[in-house]
Amino acid sequence: MAAQTEKKEIVIIGGGIIGCTSAYFLSQHPAYDPSKHRITLLEASKIAGGASGKAGGLLALWAYPRNIVPLSYRLHAELAKEHGGESRWGYRRIHCGQLSAKGLAGQSKGALKGKPAKGESVSLNKRDEKALGKVTAAGLPKDLDWFAPECVRSYYEMGDPDTTAQVHPYYFTTAMAELAKEKGVEIILGSVSNIDTSDGEGVRSVTYEDKATKESHTIPATDVIVSAGPWTKRVYPPAPVSGMRAHSVTITPSKPISAYSIFTEISLPPEFGNKDTFLKSKRPHSKTVTPEIYARPNNEAYACGEGDHLVPLPKTTEDVETDPDRCQDIIDYVSSISDELRDGEVTVRQACYLPNIEASSGGPLIGQTGVKGLLLATGHTCWGIQNGPGTGKLISEFVFDGKAKSASIGSLDPRRVL
Repeated sequence: MAAQTEKKEIVIIGGGIIGCTSAYFLSQHPAYDPSKHRITLLEASKIAGGASGKAGGLLALWAYPRNIVPLSYRLHAELAKEHGGESRWGYRRIHCGQLSAKGLAGQSKGALKGKPAKGESVSLNKRDEKALGKVTAAGLPKDLDWFAPECVRSYYEMGDPDTTAQVHPYYFTTAMAELAKEKGVEIILGSVSNIDTSDGEGVRSVTYEDKATKESHTIPATDVIVSAGPWTKRVYPPAPVSGMRAHSVTITPSKPISAYSIFTEISLPPEFGNKDTFLKSKRPHSKTVTPEIYARPNNEAYACGEGDHLVPLPKTTEDVETDPDRCQDIIDYVSSISDELRDGEVTVRQACYLPNIEASSGGPLIGQTGVKGLLLATGHTCWGIQNGPGTGKLISEFVFDGKAKSASIGSLDPRRVL
């Protein structure tokens, strides 16, 4: 009970999905009293500037880890209902499947942002009876009609609208920040330089450099939540967290596409990439590639490729380097199996870093560190958007109730790997 009545100075480090949902649920906790509790969120660059604004936004009951997925999936639905998530951040139930396909050569798209591809293009969608027969044999749903029949080898469903949904990650994350701010959370743009635990009695303060003025400030702290994603180690060195770069693109398809998230396995022909392409890859292509494609509301498609460790983690999300060749690879791969994507308009080429836990137990890490008042909420890999609400809810319980109550998360205890 003391944890609910004592004065608290709560500092959240990191303005991605985990930090913003933590701020939201802390400000929604029954014990939260603005007259006694101050919540400050510190973000080095901008809210949702990293993976939380550039991810796919897939939600699934079949995601991992199993001990927080059901909680977080349910909270997503509740948040959408309470705050108009369908219109505010694109929440909707969808189908998800695994598609095996054979890519066609000569379908590369070399469009610059906002400009259609130039040069001759050959339609993939030869929807004659023979081609449509292949689709039926492959098990492709009738409304999943934005893949070329002659490319499709097989399809199986991974999730349906009862188990799978989506959000637009940038809109969801920024909405969580806005809702938290409405409840009294202060959001400051500044880079953390120190968490003071020098007296051995727990956290005392947090020092940061203001982004605009470059001035250093120190604020008191009784509770600190480090939720800085791949930058967590920069803030709290003992944390076994690293970053992996991931590229993605968004495309406005040439016609509306149905609500599916697709995990692909595309076999490329030997001559793939040797045709005229505006941005030809500097690397040889693998024989099989696996881009993911997410249809979003408002006629947008998101596609992402495999990760890499070629460029070290930069100082902030604003310094992330995007490789245009890797983005072009993604565009070429999805164009090889879909007219709608090939003939659409490429609107964004981007990159971000995903947080990974450098421990055999994996992640994420959620909970106490062994230092009084210092909590970790990080290492969610590609499921940060899915598990953000559940993590935020649990963090609010650690702060105000002294323990996690909504889920059993002993396997995610940071003290197991610190």
